[in-house]
Amino acid sequence: MLIIGIAGGTGSGKTTVVKKIAEAFPGGELAVIPQDSYYHDSGHLPMEERQKLNFDHPDAIDFDLLVEQLQQLKEGKTIQQPIYSYITCTRSATETVTVHPADIIIIEGILIFTCEKLRKLLDILVFVDADADERLLRVIARDIIERGKSVEDTMERYVMTLKPMHLQFIEPTKRFADIIIPQGGHNQVAIDILTATIEKALQHKDR
Repeated sequence: MLIIGIAGGTGSGKTTVVKKIAEAFPGGELAVIPQDSYYHDSGHLPMEERQKLNFDHPDAIDFDLLVEQLQQLKEGKTIQQPIYSYITCTRSATETVTVHPADIIIIEGILIFTCEKLRKLLDILVFVDADADERLLRVIARDIIERGKSVEDTMERYVMTLKPMHLQFIEPTKRFADIIIPQGGHNQVAIDILTATIEKALQHKDR
């Protein structure tokens, strides 16, 4: 099993990179674990307080559960990945996603390199980089389409939360990366190099 961490700022193109890697391994040997599934449940808070939560701070992530489930996958065990809703800011109490062990496990999320225990479980650490204005445009489009936010709300969140949290917590973790992909998912050369690296690492592990 090869475990790959793919980090980078919000809107940097991580999802596109993951999708292109998955397309290179279409035989079912790959499983993706999104960090976003592991936000702490906030069902105990009034809705007004949930809307003020800082999703870009490491404390928002249940890293204990993420590390525990990743270790279970390494041991060949199937896990029940949580389902988290950005709309209600709650974790489903009745539904989960079944994830089976696979040859390639990809952990994807903005904050995954901030957790030392998680970093130690990763075989390859990848940081997807992109210009701040490009990331902002992607965030605006995503928040409006997927999360029902207005442009004004998204811009305010960017200025008050996204940008300072990126500078404080996300950008500094670039130093942990084995591979940095500039220009996000548009950099096919870097993605091809990463894919070749994964293939080589898998062959080495199989020996």
